[in-house]
Amino acid sequence: MESFVQTQLELLKQEREAEIEETRLWQESISLKELQRRGVSFLKLQVASQRTGLYGKLLITFSPRKYDCEAVLPSNSFGTGDIVGLYETAGQSEQLATGIVTHITQKAITVAFNESHDGLSMDRETAYRLLKLANDVTYRRLKNALNALRQCHSGPACNLIAVLFGHSDPSPPTETEAIVFVNRSLDDSQKAAISFSLSQREVAIIHGPPGTGKTTTVVELIIQAVKRGLKVLCCAPSNVAVDNLVECLAANKEKILRLGHPARLLDSVQHHSLDAVLAHSDDTQIVIDIRKDIDEALVKIKKTKEKGEKGHYRSEIKLLRKELKEREEFAMREILKHANVILATNTGASDDGPLKLLPADYFDLVVIDECAQALEASCWIPLLKAKKCILAGDHRQLPPTIISHQAAAKGLSLSLMERALQKCGDSLMKMLTVQYRMHRAIMQWASQEMYSGQLAAHQSVADHLLKDLPGVASTEETGIPLLLIDTAGCGLFELDVEDEQSKGNEGEVRLVGSHLQALIEAGVKAGDVAVIAPYNLQVDMLRQHLGHRYPDLEIKSVDGFQGREKEAVVLSFVRSNRKGEVGFLAEDRRINVAVTRARRHLAVVCDSRTVSNHKFLKTLVDYMNEHGEVRTAFEYLDDIVPDHYSHEISQPPHEQEKQDKVTLCPEKNRSDRQTDGQKPKEVHRAKDNSKSTQKECPKDVPSWGLNNHVSGKETKERDSKIRQNELRITIADFFNDSSKEQVDFPSSLNSHERLLVHQLAEEYGLQHISTGEGKERHITVSKTKAISTSQSGVSVDSNKQELSQQLASPQTENGGEEFSSDASLTKPDLKTLYLERMQREVAKQEDKTKKKVNMQEILEKKTKTELKGKATAKTGATHSPEEDFDALISAAVKADSTCGFSKCKASVLTLGQLCIHCNRRYCLSHHIPEVHGCGEKAKAHARSRISREGVLYAGSGSKDISLDPTKRSHLQRKLDKKLNELMDQRKIKKKDTQK
Repeated sequence: MESFVQTQLELLKQEREAEIEETRLWQESISLKELQRRGVSFLKLQVASQRTGLYGKLLITFSPRKYDCEAVLPSNSFGTGDIVGLYETAGQSEQLATGIVTHITQKAITVAFNESHDGLSMDRETAYRLLKLANDVTYRRLKNALNALRQCHSGPACNLIAVLFGHSDPSPPTETEAIVFVNRSLDDSQKAAISFSLSQREVAIIHGPPGTGKTTTVVELIIQAVKRGLKVLCCAPSNVAVDNLVECLAANKEKILRLGHPARLLDSVQHHSLDAVLAHSDDTQIVIDIRKDIDEALVKIKKTKEKGEKGHYRSEIKLLRKELKEREEFAMREILKHANVILATNTGASDDGPLKLLPADYFDLVVIDECAQALEASCWIPLLKAKKCILAGDHRQLPPTIISHQAAAKGLSLSLMERALQKCGDSLMKMLTVQYRMHRAIMQWASQEMYSGQLAAHQSVADHLLKDLPGVASTEETGIPLLLIDTAGCGLFELDVEDEQSKGNEGEVRLVGSHLQALIEAGVKAGDVAVIAPYNLQVDMLRQHLGHRYPDLEIKSVDGFQGREKEAVVLSFVRSNRKGEVGFLAEDRRINVAVTRARRHLAVVCDSRTVSNHKFLKTLVDYMNEHGEVRTAFEYLDDIVPDHYSHEISQPPHEQEKQDKVTLCPEKNRSDRQTDGQKPKEVHRAKDNSKSTQKECPKDVPSWGLNNHVSGKETKERDSKIRQNELRITIADFFNDSSKEQVDFPSSLNSHERLLVHQLAEEYGLQHISTGEGKERHITVSKTKAISTSQSGVSVDSNKQELSQQLASPQTENGGEEFSSDASLTKPDLKTLYLERMQREVAKQEDKTKKKVNMQEILEKKTKTELKGKATAKTGATHSPEEDFDALISAAVKADSTCGFSKCKASVLTLGQLCIHCNRRYCLSHHIPEVHGCGEKAKAHARSRISREGVLYAGSGSKDISLDPTKRSHLQRKLDKKLNELMDQRKIKKKDTQK
């Protein structure tokens, strides 16, 4: 223990010095604009309102000094309870006052000052600034607690200290009487944790993963302890966590008291604070009268000139102040003893506060919530006051925030909960295993990777989705719990800003905005959505892009959203680079926190190739590929140019091959979806319209089961194949029915289905025309271009019969198993199917080439006259098989010698160009792909070529040479800084010259 205390004191000193140094740099060497950009200062604020509240405190609300009513505060790290300094904006003015932040929104910040209205005069026309200040009180209390721990040789916490430092084994648990739980809805793991905690003599640990009802369990535990006559001290590292417990205990009508500055408390719990209770106590009026007597005595001292009278008044004031102190302490002591549960932050439970009025052994039990997020030194402040403690938290989430990276690496970030588990193992711990927040698909990844697969989703949340919320429509976005928007191969790299520690990604900002718009249009409230990014620069960019459109939308960093939850969460991982660097995304617990904030829907925007270079992040990408829906950035943005990755990323061959498939398939999908010029969002809506024509999944197979069930991607693939077979049968029936001249396909077909119709019509030699725009686009197929069945060699009846059998009993290509078979549906891969289709296309081309060679050999054996005669006999009533074959050869030769464009009869024997997309020869007037109908294929080919070679060729798009807005602002800041330095040097030289 002596070694531990000495090490902790040194690390705390190192952390304190880092904090002081950071504050000094803020005030001396960093410009005001740079301080605001870092989120620790507000500039050009004006007084919006001021009032007296919080039991005599002066509350002043500041807002941005702009005439635009929609002006918002810049991205910042301010929070409720922070100590701030107030200055005038003009120059490096002296500090006017210090206050505590009571409330902050996107448009205003409210600060509580101890000064009265006369002591602090505020002008509404003056511009002010706020600066976050370091808190010396916290450091002093931590240091005192460690010194007290070192000198603790007797007292209530002796046995507790011995167990936590491994000097002795935990005492055998006591037998507890049957527990009658107040909360009847507790699950078995929560009841077991409460029973276990009450039976332990020194230490009990409750491990509560995200959404498992840890706070509910702690509240029930406190109620059960009070029922047994125990005096409880309940603490947490943050005011928000403490206030959350206060609200829950107040709902159960427990006698509670909240310690702490009223400015740091939520409005809903302020009437439980010590200041509020004192203001309504019986001794309050006596205290007020004594203060009036003191004020009157001070006035008399100023008026009198005789020394004797002044001495008399001074003696009277001394007695009055002594009586005032005694009265106040008596009132506070009575209030403290009247409460069964006293709540405070860890540092708020120190001996220099109200708790010094109570005996050393007053408390029977100390409960520390969110223990894993607290410095261990802060936990010892309340722990030394009782013989038993209960630690609740989750050491798999973010550790306490440390400024000094060296101190954190040496052990300052190791929490008491983690150290106790390392020392004592799981014998002191009970884990909550039923979670009440997340859809099972969102939960399962965290359960497998962080909690040994022990979590189970409660039936009330296991399958809930956004579309189940009132007023939310059922769309592709609201009907899925997991969505991965992949930017791999799309060239949406992170911003490479010099001297910038934080990271940003403008492309991901646009993707987040597109997906958010789809959710809002479906009826999801902006207040039910959170956008989370790990970097402050990205948070700032997201707020600039989305804040004015969605005022109720919460956009925060991962650290700032811990302990919160939302119906939908959109994550932007930011990192996208050729080196595969992920930065501090490599912190597993940070990613765990980010993912587990979502209740019904989680969307991750990332570059799968970059983040997959980290093992833990790769598990998330692989999981979402298997159990969620995967989309590429090409489906959202039209103006992006594919990019490639250099060989700087060292990966195994099989991984590289797998990622090559990932970059190839999305481009083809995008070209398929946009064949008729629709934008991606229109394609999604068209898909919704066509859902009524698709067959439903078997009822016994849940849509989003995780183990041996059909995934949403597999269902879509199966429905697409069934739809393709239906279209093929329709065209085959039309081709075989001589009474029909044309067939019209409805406009309800989506773009992919229209592409299938075009391909099938071309296969059967039918004429196909697409008319109309947008949702009115439809296809007409006619027989003008048809070739007889005997000539084409297509067995229509057999083909139709085979397709009918497939529709009756859907089969896979390889094994012939039914679609409902789990073995054939667990791992379908759209990318693999696409490559197989490409291989089949290559095989078809090879067959065509062989047939063409054979035809040329036959032509050499025939004379020109025979060929002419057989060509003339083509129109006769009866033909022999040889004549039909020769006629077909003649027709093929004639078609090959003329332009492939319809109605163009120009010869291409001498001057003609072969189209690499459709393998037809065109004259010079129609050889351009956009002219003869291969425009979309040419675009896809150009994108693929750019992706492979990394070179932007002429005609494939113009490079945007405009400067990025974020980079422009960064350069402007550097220019301002340089100009200021030059101005300072000029002033110094001018002074020297004058001297």
